[in-house]
Amino acid sequence: MIYLDQAASSFPKPPEVGEAMLHALNEIGANPGRGGHVHAREASKIIQEAREKAAQLFGCEDPKRVVFFQNATIALNQAIKGLEWRKGDHIIATYMEHNAVRRPLEHLKKKYGVTVSYVRFDGDDDAFIHAMKDTICSQTKLIAVTHASNVTGAIIPLNEVIKVAKKHRIITLVDASQTAGHIPISMKAQGVDMLAFPGHKGILGPQGTGVLLVAQHLDLHPIHHGGTGSYSESPDQPEVWPEKLESGTLNTPGIAGLLAALQVYERKIHDNVSRETLLANKLLDGLNSIEGITCYGPLIEDVRLPIIAFNVNGIDAQEIAIVLDTHYQIAVRAGLHCNPLAHETLGTTEQGVVRVSFNATNTEEEIEAFLTAIEEITMAYEGM
Repeated sequence: MIYLDQAASSFPKPPEVGEAMLHALNEIGANPGRGGHVHAREASKIIQEAREKAAQLFGCEDPKRVVFFQNATIALNQAIKGLEWRKGDHIIATYMEHNAVRRPLEHLKKKYGVTVSYVRFDGDDDAFIHAMKDTICSQTKLIAVTHASNVTGAIIPLNEVIKVAKKHRIITLVDASQTAGHIPISMKAQGVDMLAFPGHKGILGPQGTGVLLVAQHLDLHPIHHGGTGSYSESPDQPEVWPEKLESGTLNTPGIAGLLAALQVYERKIHDNVSRETLLANKLLDGLNSIEGITCYGPLIEDVRLPIIAFNVNGIDAQEIAIVLDTHYQIAVRAGLHCNPLAHETLGTTEQGVVRVSFNATNTEEEIEAFLTAIEEITMAYEGM
């Protein structure tokens, strides 16, 4: 199997990830913060080390403000719903938002009467920032942006977005689901208020792990309530971080794997960009040379993530993905990718797109095999 669905979940994982998870599962086993015995202390140590490593790598000043969840979707929900909202408040997002951001925003519209503006991004950074400035009003409270499109790999000008937000004293939330592990991000250096990402994509960690990092000046109220292993005498949720936002047993084996993945990422933090760019350029160049192929997103010379979306003539994207899977043993993702706004912008709502995504574990030989398969598929459909 040639695995080209890295934007959904990375594969294979570094061996250190599985080893750390098995150690936590088979050798420790206990709940963190739920006892004073040696196994509970070992579990708590893993969690604390993971907080500290994530804080260090992503520029969060206080490791207690690194909060763990089941996935990035829950982390984003906590960030969005944890703010205080009133009727008339205004939020700005983009047409590239995944449903993990869009649906919580639409929920706020119905529950609180807030308004949400979605700004289009077509690759023109200046036009995008200008449109965002024009969208800001006196009621704008939050700018929530995906760092990069999960459909096309297009990267928004994050630093410029943050500058605009800071000028107007607007809270910022960055969905780094696609960029964490690919593009260095520093909350402190760039001025990000909240950052969310999953462990299982570019970081190369396990599924079932999501992280929310929150700046010190910002407070959130919890969207979940329950046991925290401490402050048990109180009927109310604790007010201290991170306990106030983490109810229930944490995924210690998953977080152990995430810690191992973060440690691997730290060692290779500057190694992957050129290789991924080489593979992206090779794939784009090859697809653009095949008659009947339409590619979407940034041009070959532009900065982009290792994500490429395309279609074959008017053929349904899901059909192409099925052929790739069953006849060529190539795994890709087709459809709307939980991002209907992006497809509305691309004009692909009915057809969807075939999405190819890769990382530094993929090879040039795999890209060549994929291009050969697409050439054969295109020729076969032309003859029908």
